[in-house]
Amino acid sequence: MSLQAVILAGGEGTRLRPLTQNKPKALIPVANRPILEHVIISLLTAGIRDIIVVTGYRKEQVMRHLARLTEPVMIVEQSNQLGTGHALLCARNYIAGDFLVLPGDNYIDPASIRNISKTRNSLLFTTHLQPSNFGVISIKGGIVRGIIEKPVHATRMTVSCGIYHFGHDLLERINQNILSDALNFLIEKGFKFTAVQACAWQDAIYPWDLLSMNERLLTYINQQKAGVINSHAVISGIVSIGKGTKIGPGTVINGPVIIGEDCVIGPHVVIKAGCSIGSRVRIEPFSSITNSILMDDVVIASHTSISSSVIGEGCTVSEFSSAICKNGYIQINEKPINSSCGVIMGNGVFGGPSVIYENTIVGNDVIIDGRVGIKFSSANIPDKTRVI
Repeated sequence: MSLQAVILAGGEGTRLRPLTQNKPKALIPVANRPILEHVIISLLTAGIRDIIVVTGYRKEQVMRHLARLTEPVMIVEQSNQLGTGHALLCARNYIAGDFLVLPGDNYIDPASIRNISKTRNSLLFTTHLQPSNFGVISIKGGIVRGIIEKPVHATRMTVSCGIYHFGHDLLERINQNILSDALNFLIEKGFKFTAVQACAWQDAIYPWDLLSMNERLLTYINQQKAGVINSHAVISGIVSIGKGTKIGPGTVINGPVIIGEDCVIGPHVVIKAGCSIGSRVRIEPFSSITNSILMDDVVIASHTSISSSVIGEGCTVSEFSSAICKNGYIQINEKPINSSCGVIMGNGVFGGPSVIYENTIVGNDVIIDGRVGIKFSSANIPDKTRVI
């Protein structure tokens, strides 16, 4: 019997707000595909085709997206988001044999999936410089000795990727809402779990983490030059340009870059490596984009510079504005978080002319109007705010 895969895609991703206010984390686009789709592609590449997706938060959006994929997947609903263990058990009736469990909002490469598929009752791990954001595991002789979820003071940098290979018999023994608690319980009962090191895995804890994930995933894009490209545009490196997109004269694009369908870029625009630009985006003359994610229906007006930023759907950044990458702290849920970005914009933001953004989060449906030359630095502007 072939190995099954259960993808847990029911969570909100609250630390990615405002981007996840109206969309689950698993559907956030990176390299112009939802993170969940990247997980499915890695599974298919690794030869696993029997895939179950557990949905929860804004499940209708996930179901609609999965229905558009060419490869069929089974969808199971988690009506209440009670944890990863509970989500897995929602799919219990559809699991016939041994299986993998994967988060739907982390990137994992096919090689890592192949490796863990070879070892029954195993856990995928890696090392991370900020282990307190994850489940920290202790390993001895290649065997997992225990896992501590998000410790305040981590004593080691080995963290769980949240990816497991379980034998079918263990399903009846998982009765905790959190999978890391279930793992500790099973270890106490004498079960052994092998630690398998990941090749390439990445999570996005905070919005600016999406930029490094985007940079990694852009290395896998295929060259495509559809649309209409002016003969005086300069394109180098691996660049994917979607159907219906128009690239104007004097525009310079240095890959890896991906641009969606029906965009209007230029003339005289500079797009540097590490950029993902969605569909129906308009970038007006003499603007530059560096190391950023622009989602669908974004407008970047003329003479604007955007760097190290994530711009949500339907946003407008008016002329002579700039987003400048800066290190600092942003207040999130009354806690200062170490951050580094230009601007993170939720959906439907209108930014007036000559605004400067440094290390700033702008919530959904914010209007920044009025004063010319306003500057935001290490700020967090709430949803539906009007700045005048």
